[in-house]
Amino acid sequence: MSELTSMTIADARDALRKGDVTSAELTEACLDAIDRADALNAFVHKTPEIAIERARAADDRIASGDAPDMCGIPIGIKDLFCTEGAPSQAASRILEGFLPPYESTVSGKLRDAGAVMLGKLNMDEFAMGSSNETSVYGDAVNPWKSNGKNAGLTPGGSSGGSASAVAADLCLGATGTDTGGSIRQPAAFTGIVGLKPTYGRCSRYGIVAFASSLDQAGPMTRSVRDAAIMGRAMMGADPRDSTSADLPVPDFEAMLTGDIRGKTIGIPNEYRMEGMPAEIETLWKTGREMLADAGAEIRDISLPHTKYALPAYYVIAPAEASSNLARYDGVRYGYRARLGQGDGVTEMYEKTRAEGFGPEVKRRVMIGTYVLSAGFYDAYYNRARKVRALIKRDFDQVFAEGVDAILTPATPSAAFELGKEMSDPVEMYLNDVFTVTVNLAGLPGISVPAGLDASGLPLGLQLIGRPWEEGELLNAAYALEQAAGFVAKPGKWW
Repeated sequence: MSELTSMTIADARDALRKGDVTSAELTEACLDAIDRADALNAFVHKTPEIAIERARAADDRIASGDAPDMCGIPIGIKDLFCTEGAPSQAASRILEGFLPPYESTVSGKLRDAGAVMLGKLNMDEFAMGSSNETSVYGDAVNPWKSNGKNAGLTPGGSSGGSASAVAADLCLGATGTDTGGSIRQPAAFTGIVGLKPTYGRCSRYGIVAFASSLDQAGPMTRSVRDAAIMGRAMMGADPRDSTSADLPVPDFEAMLTGDIRGKTIGIPNEYRMEGMPAEIETLWKTGREMLADAGAEIRDISLPHTKYALPAYYVIAPAEASSNLARYDGVRYGYRARLGQGDGVTEMYEKTRAEGFGPEVKRRVMIGTYVLSAGFYDAYYNRARKVRALIKRDFDQVFAEGVDAILTPATPSAAFELGKEMSDPVEMYLNDVFTVTVNLAGLPGISVPAGLDASGLPLGLQLIGRPWEEGELLNAAYALEQAAGFVAKPGKWW
């Protein structure tokens, strides 16, 4: 049965249509794998009844000859997506018991395409974190282990449960969200592919908001082809989200030729950072050589405002978070603190938010409230917005000069031990050093597994594309994937 769960989306799609396997069989195999993998804490709300019902419906649809590519494919849904009738907590105590009466647009598109929801996946609380250690459900665990060590490793964050589930063959694909790297960083830590589309490609309706101008949903899969298939099903205009783009969504899979001859790949000088581990530098160099061997022109470029990206991000994102999270007050839904005699509405707000939010969420809400407050708005928030515009201009100029995609490391290290960086928030924030610029500029980015470090842990490379050109980006990633030939899998210890 494990052979079924290790299939790619593309292979499963073809097998389903040939009649070699049914969606019901594939779904049962995944549900069995999920039950045996509780040690990973990846799935936090299992929905077997929904899964079996949808799998049977998918089999009927396939038999009728009217089935989209994702029909019958078992997937996991990040807990940030509202799913009708299934718990949707954003990994926070303050949303305890919340059962949405509606479906997010992205999960609804996948449902309508016939995909089978197996359950909800672990994540950092309200997507705030880089290690999946701020979740009310407890830590998600990376299925990979360092050579000769038994210590639990982070699967990255905030989409750590999604990354762990895909890497451990519990589902064939999963949804993630990316605000500052939360798809690409966990993908790199677990040896899978993570695509962050252009801002506006996927509707944000029904996705619990963290930072509204930065959040973007995307697929987490085992291959670039799978990302193309699943990503297409997730994208499209939505009248319920004013920021979603009314643009046609191409057939990304049909664009995967692997031919990048004549394409120009930029190498940003500013990403050559002091103290970069030798393994990351070597991997980056190897990636450049692989793309050059595939026929691309490699060009050094400059993105001069890169050094300001992290500080700008950690002003803008908390500011938007403090505004978005103001709605959680214990009045309408979710957790409400027990009140003492004489307590009024003010005490209810204070106690509910103090008990309902975790430490990292509280930290970011306080930072955000501070930078938006009178006397500090111009000094912090407005200045960060101006820096963001300069970062976007850097990318615009590079693309205007003929660069087709940009190659960088995905992360500054391989997966680290759980608990190692939780005591130092700044150290944790540095995990986003290579990824936040993409969100600030609203660009598409993808992480592709490209090698192993000396401890046997996966490392990823990031490609950044032109806005709205996910097809070209995926094709460059496909060429990189073919050249890297990454086939390593975690040993099954759970």
